[in-house]
Amino acid sequence: MAIPIDQETSAQQQIVRHPLDPLTTQEIEQTTRVLSASGRITPRVRIMAYSLLEPAKDVVLAFQPGQPLSRDVFVVMRDHERRLTVEAVVSLAGETIRSWRERTDVQPALTYPEVFAAQQAVLADAAFQEAMSRRGITDLTYVVIYPWTAGYRGLEDAPSRGRFMRMEVALAEAPEDNYYAHPVEGVVATIELDTMAVLIEDHGVVPVPASAGNYTPDGIRAANNVPSFPDGPRTDVKPIAITQPEGTSFQVAGHEVRWQKWRFHVGFTPREGLVLHLLEYLDKGRYRSLLYRAALSEMYVPYGDPTPSHNFKNVFDAGEVGIGVLANSLELGCDCLGEIHYFDATVNDAEGQPIVLANAICMHEEDYSLLWKHLEYNVDGSTRSEVRRSRRLVISSISTVGNYEYGFYWYLYQDGTIQFEIKLTGIIAPAAIAPGAHPVSGTLVAPGLYGPNHQHYFNVRLDMMVDGPRNSVVEVNCAPLPWGKGNPQGNAWAARETLLATESAAQRCIEPRTSRYWKIVNSSSLNALGQPVAYKLMPGKNAFPLFAQGSPQWQRGGFTRAHLWATAYAPAERYAAGDYPNQQQGGAGLPAYVQKNRSLENADLVVWYTFGSNHVARSEDWPVMPVETVGFHLQPAGFFDGNPALDVPPPMAHC
Repeated sequence: MAIPIDQETSAQQQIVRHPLDPLTTQEIEQTTRVLSASGRITPRVRIMAYSLLEPAKDVVLAFQPGQPLSRDVFVVMRDHERRLTVEAVVSLAGETIRSWRERTDVQPALTYPEVFAAQQAVLADAAFQEAMSRRGITDLTYVVIYPWTAGYRGLEDAPSRGRFMRMEVALAEAPEDNYYAHPVEGVVATIELDTMAVLIEDHGVVPVPASAGNYTPDGIRAANNVPSFPDGPRTDVKPIAITQPEGTSFQVAGHEVRWQKWRFHVGFTPREGLVLHLLEYLDKGRYRSLLYRAALSEMYVPYGDPTPSHNFKNVFDAGEVGIGVLANSLELGCDCLGEIHYFDATVNDAEGQPIVLANAICMHEEDYSLLWKHLEYNVDGSTRSEVRRSRRLVISSISTVGNYEYGFYWYLYQDGTIQFEIKLTGIIAPAAIAPGAHPVSGTLVAPGLYGPNHQHYFNVRLDMMVDGPRNSVVEVNCAPLPWGKGNPQGNAWAARETLLATESAAQRCIEPRTSRYWKIVNSSSLNALGQPVAYKLMPGKNAFPLFAQGSPQWQRGGFTRAHLWATAYAPAERYAAGDYPNQQQGGAGLPAYVQKNRSLENADLVVWYTFGSNHVARSEDWPVMPVETVGFHLQPAGFFDGNPALDVPPPMAHC
């Protein structure tokens, strides 16, 4: 839940200890005071987002605790009166506006107040009321108007033409009814958010599906009237208690965390949500750097439904909405289980006032089965065994983006492995279909209701620092060796390495047939065997774009054309789809960054990994879908001289 600004908040939100600490409530209030004092904030200017303008790398890496901090805030605003977007930088130390830029060529992310105002504008629109009347809906009490980003269908959607949102319609049979079960098909409202002008499209009447889709424990079977649905909650589930009687193994000082041999800094932004900074691992008495910064860069959900009511849907959930501002307040025993440490997060509202998102980030330890084991047979027939149990540190956050929930999980393991996993759940965005008809691109999930085919793409930006700032990227492919004198049985194969020396070379796709992976190498740092130290990026399950080349989805989702990208570090290059994907035709972000074709040999480089999921809806995904997971691993590959987890103690004396 959001904590009102007049309520006392935790000390971690109020004290800035490090240049990368997230913005505090006081800093947000101070930023608003500076902007207001300038006289430039007119009544129709709305604050879209405040975010920390992160200092230069050399400043951060040279920082020592106790040093004075100079903090700047990057501000995005919308002037609805003049119909332009404003970018500003506010210096907190000097209480001045360092820069001010007015733009008509971009549209920032959507905000809650705009959504609420647009809903009211649609309900009051005569053309909308007529469209409802054609469907026999005259009482608008339980009509639900829900938002979609506009996408880009043509020049009429260009950012310079206006600030647009599209909305669709459903019916709720009661205040807590799952309205997604009752879409009012064929009606699409486009709202110009600066003027609140409404344009209604009506693509034809389809009966509203009648079957309920409620999923709460009370009366599931009665509410859904479907024999295959359960009668109610199971009665044979016994409690599981996770306790750490001696306390947790991690230490937290502000936003710095130390856990066993790991050290890192927890961050948060309105757009990206959870951010990890300065990941290091203690090896032979010294901390060795692995990552300078790791965060979700973008999320893209292109829909495959060709019907006119739905073919505009391709959403950038980070750049067009904001993962951080949609973060849930996590609850013990529900979202997180065990001995938990929570981090709050602070964002701003449209007036520039702080909103504290309580428990936005959850951190805890988990048992994770075996770490390593070996059993040996002695000559007398007895055995001896050594076994260690794996434990991992979990840093997580969950955001609700309309109908979907996304859980973002970073896992740190005792052997130096880093894993990123996204858990997808929530409610599919269904559509209605005429009785007896079958969707072209979708699956029936209930009578008259189908789930459109769609894809979920994620891009994570990994600012690498493997044993220092100068790294290279190497692709590894495994292939059989030719028959011959050195391979008489034809069983030999080798892992072949190829340096990806430039940005044009470092645009690569997964290849399961060769077990392809990528190594981030520091050639100036050698392990005990004289090999360059490295970490490898191991792909998990993935997807390829299924939209046609040249389509709006293809143009806008350029970063999905490769799974791996690598670029030379540039502070302004932060987002895979560019700074402002809202209403953009495409071409910004990674496709533009790599046009410079910079060298990646022994460079300060950034690795961008794109991964995704094809969602062909199942009946089991309705009315709320079980979790699906996607992600990847970063594993040491010659970074250590041997198994770094040899020193993990046995779980019990006899192990």
